[in-house]
Amino acid sequence: MEMPPIEQLRGRQLGRVLIKMGVLRRRDVLDALEIQKERRGPLGAILVEAGHITEEQLNLALAAQIGMEAVDIGAMDIPQKVIDMVPAQMANTYKIVPFAYDADRNQLSVALSSPDNFRATDDLKTLMGFDVVAAICDAATLQQALEKCYPEGSLESMSAIIDEIAGDDDLAAYADRGESVDLAELKELAESNPVKRLLNLVLLQAIKDKASDIHFEPFEDEFKMRYRIDGVLYEMIPPPRYIAMAIASRIKVMANLDIAERRLPQDGRIELVVGGNPIDLRVAVLPTMFGESVVMRVLDRSNVQLDLDKVGMREDDLAVVHQLIKKPNGIVIVTGPTGSGKTTTLYAALSTLNKPDVKILTAEDPVEYDIDGLIQVLVRTEIGMTFARALRSFLRQDPDIILVGEIRDLETAQIAVQAALTGHLVFSTVHTNDAPSTFARLLDLGMESFLLTATVEAIVAQRLVRRICKDCKAEFVPSEELLMELNLTKDDVGEQSFFYGKGCDYCNNTGYRGRTALFEILAMDDSIRDLIMRQASTAVIRAEAKKRGMRPLRESGLMAIYDGLTTIEEVVKETIVDEE
Repeated sequence: MEMPPIEQLRGRQLGRVLIKMGVLRRRDVLDALEIQKERRGPLGAILVEAGHITEEQLNLALAAQIGMEAVDIGAMDIPQKVIDMVPAQMANTYKIVPFAYDADRNQLSVALSSPDNFRATDDLKTLMGFDVVAAICDAATLQQALEKCYPEGSLESMSAIIDEIAGDDDLAAYADRGESVDLAELKELAESNPVKRLLNLVLLQAIKDKASDIHFEPFEDEFKMRYRIDGVLYEMIPPPRYIAMAIASRIKVMANLDIAERRLPQDGRIELVVGGNPIDLRVAVLPTMFGESVVMRVLDRSNVQLDLDKVGMREDDLAVVHQLIKKPNGIVIVTGPTGSGKTTTLYAALSTLNKPDVKILTAEDPVEYDIDGLIQVLVRTEIGMTFARALRSFLRQDPDIILVGEIRDLETAQIAVQAALTGHLVFSTVHTNDAPSTFARLLDLGMESFLLTATVEAIVAQRLVRRICKDCKAEFVPSEELLMELNLTKDDVGEQSFFYGKGCDYCNNTGYRGRTALFEILAMDDSIRDLIMRQASTAVIRAEAKKRGMRPLRESGLMAIYDGLTTIEEVVKETIVDEE
């Protein structure tokens, strides 16, 4: 099929583009428009369904509409130098093939099979630093070109790139330079091709392994790269010490930070779409004695379960939480250490409540996930935009439900109470070890006990434990020493089964894959309120709460062990025995 010049097609209506391409008659377009009036939907889909055009022809027309040239990549002889500009992992992940490079303009031309894949070009620009021009090609030809240009076994290994970096004289020249590097040299370091390829490989690998954080850490004699999966840090092959500055500079360029500033901390973000999933990378740069330490928090929106039914609550706990979040007013507090999934639980609750007739406002530091229908505010203490200030202005925004990221001080606590007293439902977090000790923490801040009893509806404490890998799960009989860690004896457990993960390829030989939450829910009632009014000790409140049906974290952990979800070691590590 001969394509007309792109100038004749750019910006035209789809039907007109297809007629000019010679694949459709005017009569067919008019018929399709009539069908579209009756049942709505995209014109292209209607034409494909009617058999007037193929999916490939529709893709070509949509691409031509936005000014993308069509190329036959199968007929091209692409120089190896151009192919090497995009690593095999990246080409396969984004389904793109580079076919031309203009060095003067740093312009890379790539072929893709869908005009909707424009994010691939944005990400290629972010990750590799090229000015990218996209062209359209049919899917079958592109797949053949991918297989030809990047044959099986061409995927770069971490060790191969690190060996290449170790043999790169230009990079090795920075080995003993210390801090004496000017701006032009920093820019050159950030554009170094081996550094870009190493960084991309680390990012794609971390996202594939569902890592939550990636760490780049310079020490006196080494440079460590680590990532955290299911709460545990794993070390990657360390690259040469002298590329620490190059890696930090490259990340700063990608996150639009100041590469010349190496004395102050900086924060930024990088947005990518990997395998069709939107990924947010939060970047935090911290100057240390031996260079800049960089940590990237990976926020994979497809990976997070923003659904109360999927956060790991048992049925009875879930019923209690559903009751709590439907209350017309009051405060619900989620508590636990950093990284225990508090924010995810609160988002899951808000997702359940997120309906057109409910106005929800959130104040967060930082905004972890942006959700349609929620009005989310970023707290920025350095310019005076504190939780308290955001919360005060929220009350003038006519909300039904408010989320305060964290109650850190008396002022925030007082306004949260005020919001609850004036008919709003308030969600927040506090850093305490369990549910009963939260009251002591709030009283320490200076809260009045009568205001706490009037507004707090429940405290939910939580911990995350690693799940046993389903592919290598095996039954075993625990030793007496292991049972003693849980204060149990052989008689206590009787015929109860215990499980562990042997370790397999699916779980990187750890025996664990994914995490689940343990919950401790303290719902307020008159007897608990009475104890708080009398400022009873945490131990007394805990004992009464257990009498009233609160299941402690350790007990939730035991139930998860008996259900075969997690191991004794995980529960011992994450929970403590109640003090009677």
